[in-house]
Amino acid sequence: MRWQRALRILVVNSGSSSLKLRIIGEGDRVMARRDFESAGGRLDPGQLAAAIRGMGRIDAVGHRVVHGGSAYSDAVLIDKAVCDTLTELAELAPLHQNAALAGIDTVGRILPDVPSVACFDTTFHQSMPAAAYTYALPADWRQRHGLRRFGFHGLSHRYAVHRAAELIGRPVMELRIVSCHLGAGASLAAVQYGRSVDTTMGFTPLEGLVMGSRSGSVDPGLLCWLQLHAGIGIEELVDGLERRSGLVGLAGTPDMRTVLERVEAGDGAAVLALQVYAHRLRAGIAAMAATLGGLDVLVFTGGVGENAPAVRAAAVDRLAFLGIGLDPSRNATAVPDADIGGGGAPVRTVVIGSREDLEIARCVRRVLQRG
Repeated sequence: MRWQRALRILVVNSGSSSLKLRIIGEGDRVMARRDFESAGGRLDPGQLAAAIRGMGRIDAVGHRVVHGGSAYSDAVLIDKAVCDTLTELAELAPLHQNAALAGIDTVGRILPDVPSVACFDTTFHQSMPAAAYTYALPADWRQRHGLRRFGFHGLSHRYAVHRAAELIGRPVMELRIVSCHLGAGASLAAVQYGRSVDTTMGFTPLEGLVMGSRSGSVDPGLLCWLQLHAGIGIEELVDGLERRSGLVGLAGTPDMRTVLERVEAGDGAAVLALQVYAHRLRAGIAAMAATLGGLDVLVFTGGVGENAPAVRAAAVDRLAFLGIGLDPSRNATAVPDADIGGGGAPVRTVVIGSREDLEIARCVRRVLQRG
């Protein structure tokens, strides 16, 4: 009965370098917010406790967790068994999973009697068909180790596609949507009638597009060669792929804003970085549209997707054959949530503000109502 009142939900989004707190109340209103720079989502417990106490009543907590593996097909109440499973999955998403676990532990100590829910980036992609999630690897490897494509950014993709449908005034259940979450991490999702049917990330958040510091997809033979013939050990290899690749490896910075400023100044490395980034992104959008058998809506979300008109323009360059076209003026001045498509383009193109906090709050309500 206690959950029939208007809940005040603390949303905890622990990142690799930041910790974001939001209180979401009735009607999805943001009642309070605090953002911190932190290492691995960790803060001094006293500082965090003071911040949480200053945010008012808290009825439940929702944690963003990047990797739920095959264990969780929906959000779940957190207990010791859940934490043990998430710890086992940490090696598959080291930049984010450990931060989430640190957040769960610290907030749990501060609010020991408040129910906490783990909300997973992977669950949205559980609807992918076997053709999309199966790797062409030896069957015994796949079966013994549970090797498959999971996909990530699901909380962002799910919110974005539903908000896009609302923005253009059509039911999501009749739309074929490609969602582009572009930030420090980046992925695409092909969403058919509200369900994810393909995505660019895989077993880990390394697969797919070029990202801030992550490589995206590379030839596995190249990685084997580095180990066998160049003397690159596994720890150096992991560090290089996770932290020293992507825009960092191409232009020396993970920040797309800095890359674009250097492009304007004629910096050759930055120009190449943007070209590589856009090439992979453009090809990925076309591939997702092929999975869908056509396209009704193209969505841009995430820090880069929302704030970089030059990246959006580069992403759709040469995709007119899919029916995509931007209005240059709308694209240059767009703020979330906005339609930036050209007037004659059959595909609607929209910019959607990323609101993982609202999607997490909805997951929490659903779990608590389920009992």
